[in-house]
Amino acid sequence: MTIADLFKQYLEHLFSGKRCEARELIFAAQDRGVSASKLLKTVVWPAMEQTDRLYRDNHLSPIVEHMATRINRMIADQLQGMLARKPKNGKRMIVVCGKGQVDELGAQMTSDLFEAEGWGVWFVGSGIANDEILQLVGAVQPDILTVYGVQPVDVPAVRKLIELVRDVDPCPSMQILATGGVFNRAEGLAEEIHADLFADNAGEAIKVVADHPVRVERADVPEPGRRRKRKKVTASQKKARAKAVVGA
Repeated sequence: MTIADLFKQYLEHLFSGKRCEARELIFAAQDRGVSASKLLKTVVWPAMEQTDRLYRDNHLSPIVEHMATRINRMIADQLQGMLARKPKNGKRMIVVCGKGQVDELGAQMTSDLFEAEGWGVWFVGSGIANDEILQLVGAVQPDILTVYGVQPVDVPAVRKLIELVRDVDPCPSMQILATGGVFNRAEGLAEEIHADLFADNAGEAIKVVADHPVRVERADVPEPGRRRKRKKVTASQKKARAKAVVGA
């Protein structure tokens, strides 16, 4: 059975709510030598995106979308424990995401796949205040802060988070990665909100991060139609702010 055939049959099980059949199909593919990583990247991840796309286009009912997403998450949970893991590489990542079920699932799989690459990952999820995320950044000192799968209404909050992180600067070398959700549908949005990196999916994110290991600071240019006035902050002021936030 090809991956394309496997994907088609898997979708049929998802949309029919057939939990056992979906699980048996994936495990049978594993028995034939398909790795857990490949199944996540080429079957479970595309199934998540297809389910979300069809639901947003009103081609799936809410009950079918709910069943499909929960089955897909169950499979992702089980595959996570079967991933081949590389040695720890000392790199760290914090992952935050939007509030939807699909956002949580995509962020979870991103976390799982980066952990398999040897990263230490702090998967925060959704609904956390920006100042708490800032404190965690100061404590963990991550290489990457990943923002996964927000919806259009959440973009202003993400913009404020990035501005806060850069103004206080508790981890100057940290890069911000935007991926999934509205970032995939709105070309150039990741750059507009001043994320350092963008990737369509977790597999691409691993490559993008490997290809850009060092943050390249961008000029603070006002966006079209907006006038931004930002006070200059000295290095000593940034350090004092960072200490105050981390110690809060």
